[in-house]
Amino acid sequence: MPRRTMVEAIRDALDVMMGRDSRVVVFGEDVGYFGGVFRATEGLQRKYGTSRCFDAPISEGGIIGVAVGMGAYGLRPVAEIQFADYMYPGYDQIVSEAARLRYRSAGEFTAPMVVRMPCGGGIFGGQTHSQSPEALFTHVCGLKTVIPSNPHDAKGLLIAAIEDDDPVIFLEPKRVYNGPFNGHHDQPVVPWARHPLGETPDGHYTVPLGQAAVRREGTAVTVLAYGTMVHVAEAAAAETGVDAEIIDLRTLVPLDVEAIERSVRKTGRCVILHEATRTSGFGAELSAQVQERCFYHLEAPILRVTGWDTPYPHAQEWDYFPGPDRVGRALHAVLEA
Repeated sequence: MPRRTMVEAIRDALDVMMGRDSRVVVFGEDVGYFGGVFRATEGLQRKYGTSRCFDAPISEGGIIGVAVGMGAYGLRPVAEIQFADYMYPGYDQIVSEAARLRYRSAGEFTAPMVVRMPCGGGIFGGQTHSQSPEALFTHVCGLKTVIPSNPHDAKGLLIAAIEDDDPVIFLEPKRVYNGPFNGHHDQPVVPWARHPLGETPDGHYTVPLGQAAVRREGTAVTVLAYGTMVHVAEAAAAETGVDAEIIDLRTLVPLDVEAIERSVRKTGRCVILHEATRTSGFGAELSAQVQERCFYHLEAPILRVTGWDTPYPHAQEWDYFPGPDRVGRALHAVLEA
């Protein structure tokens, strides 16, 4: 089975869907001739032409507005926002138009569109190229929110998102584009070519939206994570020796609450991990879900390990980034509570 980086897996998913369905179009800033700032769309314009893969002006509001119109009239657009940090000018279109179209038209129109956005830090991108805005989307009724942690899931989830009849926000943690990142910035990165989840089947397959994966089985504590933080959690469990069960959520909306509940009822403890800022981050929603459903099974308070409530710093990136040391301390704390 071929092994791909996450960039290659995303490109392959787009290629598969553009080949299967003439309604699928790909566009955004520099995605056509240039192939995207991370080369996720490289070669698609040459293969499918300028009417199927094309460059858009530097106008995020315009990109999202055009995608909504395309979806309403029968196409299946995949729009790229070059960095998730740039999506704010288009946020009104996402919330007021894309997410509400089915409801406000009483089902007459839908917006079967995907918005791809590289997100997260760990690349010294500073405050305007490192944000993790997933909670802003999970708060909006009518949107689905996806964050893969590996190439296999990235391809399957992206195909499922393109085939979905509602708008999907597809966030791509750019720190794991070329290999899993365990949070140790001073160690060599293992390439996806040497990782089992780098294996991505050729052709069409899907990973269902709303279905979490158990990345590591354990009995002592449940760790809920997604994106880059899945690999950080695995490193922390290995380094501390804690028998942690690590749940890769994969999609935040729809959320696989049953998988979360099943794990926490087994372990009796829960640590929640995400890179985004702490206050009102998605971890707060996860904590509420666990408390409501598993209160009588909890042996200790739920703990969160997150980014800080500051802009993403450049010079102190690794003090902000939730690394394995911080996660390891949380694992020990929840066991000792």
